[in-house]
Parts: sequence; C-alpha cells; structure tokens
Amino acid sequence: MADTAAIGRKIIHVDMDAFYASIEQRDRSELKGRPIAVGGSPNGRGVVAAASYEARKFGIRSAMPSARAAKLCPDLIFVQPRFESYRAVSHQVRDIFARYTDLVEPLSLDEAYLDVTANKQGLASATLTAKAIRDDIFAETGLTASAGVAANKFLAKVATEINKPNGQAVILPEQVAEFLFRLPVAKIFGVGPVTERKLKSMGIETAGDLQRLSVEELTGEFGKLGQWYYDIARGIDERPVSPDRERKSVSAEETFAEDYADLNWLRGYLMRIAERVAERLRKNELKGRTIVVKVKYDDFQQVTRSRTLAAAVDDLDTLIRVGCELLRETEAGERRVRLLGLGVSGLAEPEQEETVKISPQMPLPF
Repeated sequence: MADTAAIGRKIIHVDMDAFYASIEQRDRSELKGRPIAVGGSPNGRGVVAAASYEARKFGIRSAMPSARAAKLCPDLIFVQPRFESYRAVSHQVRDIFARYTDLVEPLSLDEAYLDVTANKQGLASATLTAKAIRDDIFAETGLTASAGVAANKFLAKVATEINKPNGQAVILPEQVAEFLFRLPVAKIFGVGPVTERKLKSMGIETAGDLQRLSVEELTGEFGKLGQWYYDIARGIDERPVSPDRERKSVSAEETFAEDYADLNWLRGYLMRIAERVAERLRKNELKGRTIVVKVKYDDFQQVTRSRTLAAAVDDLDTLIRVGCELLRETEAGERRVRLLGLGVSGLAEPEQEETVKISPQMPLPF
C-alpha cells in the first residue's frame, strides 16, 4: 500500500512551534504564558499572522481577521511583527539543518523538509536525527520545534502534527496502511473545505474510504487532482526533497461543490482566498507585483485576468481591491463559476523589491 519506491528514503518534516509568537514570547518576558497574536490591529482590517498556543485555545488561527480574534479572546495581546528577527532565527535553524544534510527544502521561514537518508552525522536512524536537530534548535535559539519522520514528504508532514508542539512522531513503512485507514480526508494535502464537504457527501470520511474509488472515478470528479488523491490515499508520494526549489508564485484557489453565479457571493469568497494568500506572503517574507485572478466556468472554460503594479505588495487590502476589480473583468455573475483563485507572482524578498523586473512572459501562478 505504501510507496514502495520510497521505502528506502528517510524524510523529516520540521515545523517550528508558533514561530513568530514564540520569538516574541522569548524576547519579551511579559508575554510568556499570555495569549498573543502577531499581526495587524483589530481596529482596522488587520489579520493575524501567528498566534501563541495560549491564544489558540480560544480558536484563534493565522489568517483570521484581527477584529474577530479580539472578540474571541478579550485579553488577547496584539504584537506588531518583526520580520527581521524572524528571518535571523530562520537562518540559525537552516544552519542547523545543514549540519545533518544538504538536502533541505524550505517551505517557509519556519518549516522545511529534510532528506536524511544519508545524514552527515552518521546517526543510526532518521528518528535519532530528528531528535538531535530539535535538541540543537532549542539549545541555540531557545525555541521548540516539532518533527515528523516517514518515507515520503506527505507522511512526514502529517506525522509532524501528531505530537505537536515540541514533539515528534514516526510512521514506519509497515504502519502506513493502518495509519491511512483512519486518517481524515481533511489531513490530505490539497483537500480544502469545499473538497472535504464534497467527499463527505460521497461517503468518504478517511483516506481508507478514499481507497474504494478508482482512479477513473476520482479524475472524473476532480480532474487531474484525482490521480493525486488516488496515490496519496495509498501513501504514494514520489516527490523528491528539492533544495534548489525557487518559489515563483503564491496562490490559493477553491473548486466549489456546486456552481455559483452570484457575483456578490463570489466577491466575498475571493476575499477569503485573498486572506490565505496574504498570510502565505507574510509567512514567507515575500511581496509581489503581479496579481492574478483565475476563474473556471461551469463548462470548464478557464480564464485569468492579471495586473502588474508599480510596487510589490503583500497587504490584504490591495489583494482584495485589485482581485475584485479583476473579477469584474470576467463573466463571473453572468456565467456560473465552479472554481475561483487568486495568486501573486513577480515575487521578491523585501530588500530585493527595487531590483525585481517583471517579464511579460512570466508564467501565471497556477
């Protein structure tokens, strides 16, 4: 059932625990043990970039509007982000990774995949390697990290959540079939809320249930993602850890369980998608000049509309404003829509903004 081609691989997924918030609590003693949110003011259109575990007990999550977070927790302390500090710690952590393997694929400032099939320290197992990395991180930064160990990236990432925070878990090849049998479909990468609802309406609650569907049935329902769902439900993930991967865009999209023609509803949903994109940009310390809206109509015709701005942006207000303007340039509202997406390309880190040039041939972010 598991990915037999990957049985010999040893993959670790490392995720820093509440990274931004933990750095603030480390550096400011008065914040320790307090519910804090790193992000914008609740008095405007601010969004939570990160929440401490004390805040998460109240249901506060990243990408949540700050005003809503304040209502959920009246004692919540809002802290302005200090991205230079977060970047500096991220570099410390990546230096630690480099002691154990050259095959490191960063996903963001606080998260990465490591291929430790042949670790530099000669440790006997990936489990011991993950423990050593976490110990080094704590000793040198004062911060905790969680880790997942498995034979491929998907399983390693899922394993990270099992004993979080400040823990680790391993999924051995012989445990994969039983683990997947009970794994909720919401834990599968690529299954968002809309797809989850659709799967549940089909009687699919777990990856084990998903295994009952043929690849033809899944591709008929979900297009090319159907093959991914078919493979991942069986623990098959052949993606390598790619240390040279360069992020060219940040985007998010949703395929709806039913088609919609209400432009106001679509505009409201686009705002929710924009929140996710803005949060990902901030998390990765990126800004972009080109904003793209993607629409797929009920007959599967797909269109994109884009606009390149004079300066790179990462703020939610701009994404919403430009995104809604681009949406009006489509036939959404006149024709029924089954998929809606928003992306940002022409990316640069803040200090690179003045030198980035946008090529008219730059591929769209979808």
